[in-house]
Amino acid sequence: MRITAELTFPHDLKQRPVFYEIIKKFDVVPTIIEASFSSSTGWAYVTLEGEEEVIKRLFEYLESLNVIVDRRD
Repeated sequence: MRITAELTFPHDLKQRPVFYEIIKKFDVVPTIIEASFSSSTGWAYVTLEGEEEVIKRLFEYLESLNVIVDRRD
């Protein structure tokens, strides 16, 4: 399954390797299409490839980190 989403990151995650965590914790392949980060927030437009249930758990994990997940599929 391939899903496109916009992820909006709070300031406190700016220095955290969130995409590394995604790769290590979930069997999902993220592709960053476009991204921008400032001193107060950041966003990334991404595609995620993996099993539907795994991507669902990934989105729950991101939301637990206060990342806003806006699915575009």
